Amino acid sequence: MRKVDLAIVGAGPAGLAAAIEGAKRGCSTLVLDMNPLPGGQLVKQIHKFFGSQEHRAGTRGIEIAAQLLHQAETEEVEVMLGAEVYAIHDRTLEVAWAFTGDSSASSSGEGATPPSRHLAIAARRIILATGGAENALNFPGWTLPGVMGAGAAQTMSNVWRVLPGERILMVGAGNVGLIVSYQLLQAGAEVVAVIEAAPRIGGYGVHAAKIRRAGVPILTSHTVVRAEGRTQVEKAVIARVDSSWQPVPGSERELDVDTICIAVGLRPNARLASLAGCCLHYSPRLGGWVPIHNSRMETTIPGIYVAGDLSGVEEASTALEEGRLAGICAASSLGKSNPGDDERIAAIEERLISLRSGPFCQPRQDAKQELIEIGEVQCCKE
Repeated sequence: MRKVDLAIVGAGPAGLAAAIEGAKRGCSTLVLDMNPLPGGQLVKQIHKFFGSQEHRAGTRGIEIAAQLLHQAETEEVEVMLGAEVYAIHDRTLEVAWAFTGDSSASSSGEGATPPSRHLAIAARRIILATGGAENALNFPGWTLPGVMGAGAAQTMSNVWRVLPGERILMVGAGNVGLIVSYQLLQAGAEVVAVIEAAPRIGGYGVHAAKIRRAGVPILTSHTVVRAEGRTQVEKAVIARVDSSWQPVPGSERELDVDTICIAVGLRPNARLASLAGCCLHYSPRLGGWVPIHNSRMETTIPGIYVAGDLSGVEEASTALEEGRLAGICAASSLGKSNPGDDERIAAIEERLISLRSGPFCQPRQDAKQELIEIGEVQCCKE
């Protein structure tokens, strides 16, 4: 059994940020991720970030991912890809690892499935940064090929360079729906329309303006009624909705599309945290079931911390800050700290409040504070 000071599940912005902070304080640090590329959501974000220079404003997500990975490598963090953590007990992680770089993989024959093996990793501290999962939207025809999450379409287009469709309907006008629509336009697809059930768009106006200038209509108070097609999506039927969110009879319209992208929010990917025994709390404003944690990001299971969208769905900048906080606090609990860490923690907390300020983000700040207050009571120390 392998032993490390700090094991981090998830190589996205929160996980890499946590790993960097832990390693800076002398922790032997291992990051595990089931994906073939590190960086999480960042590797498909070709747009430039907003905010302050401290949060890498003006830098594209793919560049931020490369910067974080370089920092992690500089601090001698080990990143293990193709490694799926399927259970945690007594601070031991059970891992199924597909190791394509091993010599035995190349001798198994062209096109063969890469060999895999089981690993058990004992960690003194664990940080879960498993991110979020896309919400589904059920309607007649939603299982037809061509109906997919907006994040899946973004991965196909921006990471694997495969256009998911030629004529696309985007369902959801939050930041994800607006940004992915623009990126699909850049990739050569035609976005027939963006529809949003709410009476106003949920994303930033700057993103909406880009696709409007490209001639894409954004239809608020509209929903998808059904998808039609024999073996794949051929048409989408949309309709206006009333104040009770019900389709208005007689307002149906048919759109000739081959792809319907669903961008109706994310939920915390809390399955592994639940399997580890962490208590969860349901918070609609944070995306659903969230692991209860205190102000130091520690859960109800001593020694297990959370960060990023798992601790409440927010933005990448917030995930970076929470990752830093979890990494510093996990290392501190092992007696490993750097001078000035108390000041760094206070600065991170101030930046988190700033990131959650404003009319759109304040409800998340209130929900986060409520969750932390619950955590301060329920989360215990060894």
